[in-house]
Amino acid sequence: MPRLFFGLEIPAEIKERLLMVRAVVPGARWQSAEQMHITLLFLGLTEEARLSAVCDAARYVPMETFEVDVAGLGCFGQPRSPRNLWVGVQPVAPVVSLHDTLKDRMESLGLAPESRIFRPHITLARFRRRAGSAESLLARHGETAFGRFPVNQFVLFESTQGPGGSVYKVIERFPLSLSD
Repeated sequence: MPRLFFGLEIPAEIKERLLMVRAVVPGARWQSAEQMHITLLFLGLTEEARLSAVCDAARYVPMETFEVDVAGLGCFGQPRSPRNLWVGVQPVAPVVSLHDTLKDRMESLGLAPESRIFRPHITLARFRRRAGSAESLLARHGETAFGRFPVNQFVLFESTQGPGGSVYKVIERFPLSLSD
């Protein structure tokens, strides 16, 4: 069964700027450029037979193209011992609206996407237990602006575990139906 999620792709020039945040922090597993994205909705393991219905339900989202700013470093967990290091996106409202629409559509198919609160972000690093402090990185990049990009489509990704972390494959791209 494929492990699926909906997400937004990040332009290469923004990924390059995000890669420059990397620093030596004990326990950090930094994401590669190919792994950087904004997760919209994690579906998890999904039966192959449901893939067509998932794609059909994701088509024609009635939403206009919008822009997001990628800025501000933060972490999940305590800065002295973080679980994840991330960069935020603003405004969150259109991203949350897209998430909610997809969640409603997937629930109508009988799929039960994760229930935790949705916080749009780009994961830069994941930390093992006994992680080192990210305080200096947060102080240095807490307000850094990494760029702005238009969102006129979203993507269904398949995630496969590889030796260097997750490998993502695009299953299908879905244009926003009110795009220019």
